[in-house]
Amino acid sequence: MLPFFLVLSILAFLDGAYAISAHPAAHGRWRPDLRRRASNGGRSSGLQSRQILEGIVVGVAPANNSTIIPVSFSSDRETYYVLAGVGNVSLRLALDTASSDTWMVSSDCGSPACNVPKYPLAFESPTFVSVNSNATAFNVSYADSTGAEGFVARESISFGNLTVPDQAIGLVTSSNVTFTDQVSGVLGLSFPRLSTIASQTVNATPFFATMAQNGQLDYPLFGLSLTRDDSGSLAFGAIDGSVVMNRSLIEWNEVVPFAPFGAESNTSSYLQWTIVLEGASVNGSTVDLQPTYPARTFNSSLALIDAGTAGIYGPYQDVEQIFSQIPGARLVNDDDGIGQWVVPCDAEVLIAFNFGGREFVMQPTDYLIGPASGNPNLCLSWPQAAPPSSDGIDWQLGSPFLRTVYSIYSFGINTKEPPMIGLYPLANTSVAATPEPLSAVSAFFASYSATVGTTLPNFLLPTPTFSTPAYTFNTSVRATPGELARTGLATSTYVPLLGGSGGTRHRNATALPTITPSPTVVTFVITDTSGHTHTSVSTASQPSVTLGVPAGWKVSGARSGRVGAGAGVGATLGAMLCALAWGVL
Repeated sequence: MLPFFLVLSILAFLDGAYAISAHPAAHGRWRPDLRRRASNGGRSSGLQSRQILEGIVVGVAPANNSTIIPVSFSSDRETYYVLAGVGNVSLRLALDTASSDTWMVSSDCGSPACNVPKYPLAFESPTFVSVNSNATAFNVSYADSTGAEGFVARESISFGNLTVPDQAIGLVTSSNVTFTDQVSGVLGLSFPRLSTIASQTVNATPFFATMAQNGQLDYPLFGLSLTRDDSGSLAFGAIDGSVVMNRSLIEWNEVVPFAPFGAESNTSSYLQWTIVLEGASVNGSTVDLQPTYPARTFNSSLALIDAGTAGIYGPYQDVEQIFSQIPGARLVNDDDGIGQWVVPCDAEVLIAFNFGGREFVMQPTDYLIGPASGNPNLCLSWPQAAPPSSDGIDWQLGSPFLRTVYSIYSFGINTKEPPMIGLYPLANTSVAATPEPLSAVSAFFASYSATVGTTLPNFLLPTPTFSTPAYTFNTSVRATPGELARTGLATSTYVPLLGGSGGTRHRNATALPTITPSPTVVTFVITDTSGHTHTSVSTASQPSVTLGVPAGWKVSGARSGRVGAGAGVGATLGAMLCALAWGVL
């Protein structure tokens, strides 16, 4: 008979998640300027050993109301993006855990930056719903002084097998935000309080929050794997079981709530994916972190976990300490207040961040940006230093850190469980770990074309000083990590697995649902009627997708993009399965 494992492989293949093609791709900051808004009041090897079947993990039932989709790295190495279904069209959206709104360029945008696949307003999608006759303004600004504006509307948004109908989104009509790789907008994954759309539109909760509040997911969380290629993943409702092999090793951190902006309200609430950073070290030597507002942040440093930022940023007082422990390191630039240090490229140094009492270690290939072309023995390095921020968030950990962990964002459950971030290390987390050999670092720079086109100054720069701005939030309202909220989080119909009151913290974290992507390569081992064994390998073709153009609709005006090459192989495999069955049964 047909070998059982072959049947399973074919079925998994037919049911699989297909990777989105992009060019493998140093750094940049295009994420929303959240701090300005507040002040105004308002390693890839972890994915190489994939499980065979989607949703099958030892001892855990398959996830039913969950999905997992590929995450790709942009060619400019600044953005991670996914393929979204927006009504009847497919568009690429950049991931951002530091903003909440989902927006995309519309066909009404004639700005040079809008030369990307667009949402076609002329198509008149049957799932499009106008909000206030398209008169409700949408605006977003970014830390690099770029921005976009348009109007609020509702449309069906889909990822994998999960769909949210009538999701409030921003359709942009003017923008100077530039993307590469035909990315058309942003998927914001933070809390509703941060949403511009939700603040001015009734029943306009952001995408992920909508699913959590409606009980649409197996568990109200999403998990994120970032790599240097297209092997990353975004899972909604479950965690990627091909990356997280041992859920007991996840370090859970309670998200920090924030007091209201002025008279916004009289209670604290959750705003951003921010957690307490307990410490940092260099080759095991502790760095004495100095929070900007110790009296307001319970004498702790706060770190924003930000997938939309391609770097690591900290306050000058901390970053200077880190580099003071690396011989030969020096400050080489402080334009616009951002401090850039270099270190000797042959420095065998481990930098670690401590969350929840556990060290998360970064090797040189994790934090080095690359050699300076005019000074090839010196390498630009993360973290960069930033002036004090009035929201008290001193650290911003972006993709260089997130590539070293699998990060999990649990939304919290009303009255039962606070929001949490889980960090699962992808490598040795001991500060006693051995630094990478210099040959490995050199090979990485060569293969990654990491040289930075710059010549460093031949003199020492003094460390700049800054005055501390007034604290943004209402100081009369108390806010502490782990607060239980009555509203605003996931529906209380969920059974809490991670924490709550009464000493039940993390009581059953190993019971979190898991999901694994189906393989894109299948090995067939076939025994014919003569007893001979034949082995062949089949690679999945990607479904052909035209970005920004509904299926069967004639392209007119709006730019489109082609994704994939050729039709899927489902019919081919089905025919193969039938033929094999006839031949061997």
